[in-house]
Amino acid sequence: MNKPQLMSTAPNYNQWRAMLAITRASLRSMTRSPSAVVFSLAFPLVFIVVFGFIKSNTIQLDVSFAPGTDTTVQLYNDLKSLPSFRFKSFASGEEQVDQLHKGRLDAVIAVSKSTTGDTISVEVVTSKASRERARFVSSSVAAITDHLNAQRIQTITSLLPTEAATALKHAPPAAQLTATEVSGREYKMIDFILPGQLGFSILSAGVFGTAFVFFSLRQSLVLKRFFATPIKRSYIILGEALARLVFQLTGSLIIILMGHFVFGFTLINGFMTVLQLLFLSMLGLIVFMGFGFVVSGIARNESTIPPFANIITLPQFLLSGTFFPVDAFPGWLQKVSNILPLTYLNDALRRTAFEGASLIELLPQLSVVAIWGVIIYALSVRLFRWE
Repeated sequence: MNKPQLMSTAPNYNQWRAMLAITRASLRSMTRSPSAVVFSLAFPLVFIVVFGFIKSNTIQLDVSFAPGTDTTVQLYNDLKSLPSFRFKSFASGEEQVDQLHKGRLDAVIAVSKSTTGDTISVEVVTSKASRERARFVSSSVAAITDHLNAQRIQTITSLLPTEAATALKHAPPAAQLTATEVSGREYKMIDFILPGQLGFSILSAGVFGTAFVFFSLRQSLVLKRFFATPIKRSYIILGEALARLVFQLTGSLIIILMGHFVFGFTLINGFMTVLQLLFLSMLGLIVFMGFGFVVSGIARNESTIPPFANIITLPQFLLSGTFFPVDAFPGWLQKVSNILPLTYLNDALRRTAFEGASLIELLPQLSVVAIWGVIIYALSVRLFRWE
């Protein structure tokens, strides 16, 4: 009732100055909060240190047949039946090679007959970007070619001894394997783990941090006291959001730089990649803060915040490619993963760091995250309570 009178007595009241004062106070309280430091910085750093010392990579046998591959020979069918191979098709050979160089494809296999038709030639082309996984591809193909050669030798030795000796001397191999490695960046474990932990940190800060802060401000009547001042509600929200952005982006920068200089995390375009990763982190945090506003609005007391927040965060931690690749899950579970916003943020972070993908190339991922932002903020406007 008294607010208009106060505003009339303070015509020169500076909204931005008041907002920045809230930002400074909130930022100070976050740096003094053990839970904020643990969830936003310490916890992700612990995971990075643990996984950073693990040298092995997750096996991901994504392969493709080269254009012109002979599909009539038995060896082609033998390769197609391998359960560890997941075959991908591409619109052009250029796209296939590009995916191989980026490590999104483990090997390209070419199968052809010799001019006489006696020998089947198999060429396995791999990239340094997926060297560890490519070894499994080469060994699987070698096992098939060795089996075909052993069958031919067994057939020849079943002949009369004098004929077998002559036939073995002049018989060509049934299959001949050639392995080639093209240039590419080596995809390390840290290149998968760090973006996932960055997404983990952003989601935790956005949901838990926002929910607890605004619930506490409401319960302690701080929001009510803000109403006795000329500051507008939107500037209260902006001040708190700005403080969280500054705090979280500082933590994200520390995570990125530590991963790069200590464990060799790939930053393909150097400083520009760092800036793009921070931009993606900012976008993700803004969207996930909307979830925090919803939780703070529906929570009736402080003890109900963690259950509500965990309902939002836990499925995303486990199913959004934070710790394991999404395509390692069963097909029905992948459909669930492909709905969650953190899945697309993690994918955008990884493609930016390792492949150097531009924001234009990341439009599909950014669009899904933005759609989630629109939905969740529309919901938060209805559910958020000031008193």
